[in-house]
Amino acid sequence: MGAPPSLTLEERRAALAKAAQSRKVRAHFKMEIKSGIRPWMDAFRSDDEAIRKMRVKELLESLPGFGEIRAANILEKAGISKARRVQGVGRSQYENLLVLLKENVNPKEKLND
Repeated sequence: MGAPPSLTLEERRAALAKAAQSRKVRAHFKMEIKSGIRPWMDAFRSDDEAIRKMRVKELLESLPGFGEIRAANILEKAGISKARRVQGVGRSQYENLLVLLKENVNPKEKLND
């Protein structure tokens, strides 16, 4: 692996500010999913770069009733890597995810289909 790019102080500050803003956007998005305000499928429809770069594992863990183990099991069954980002999910993987989430939801849990 090569050396990190050499950035000026201004470029570094701008990159840090952009990263912080992206984390805030993703946290807010996940909170809305957790509280039922927004359906999880919005992540795949989003034009926001911060949302598209979120890992699918994080997205699943933000669903009500989903933790690390349950999310990992769903990802494995859908054929999606734990490191895969939302923008990198293919059509068949997305369709597998839809089916698996509909099968693995308790009636008490709300996924906003």
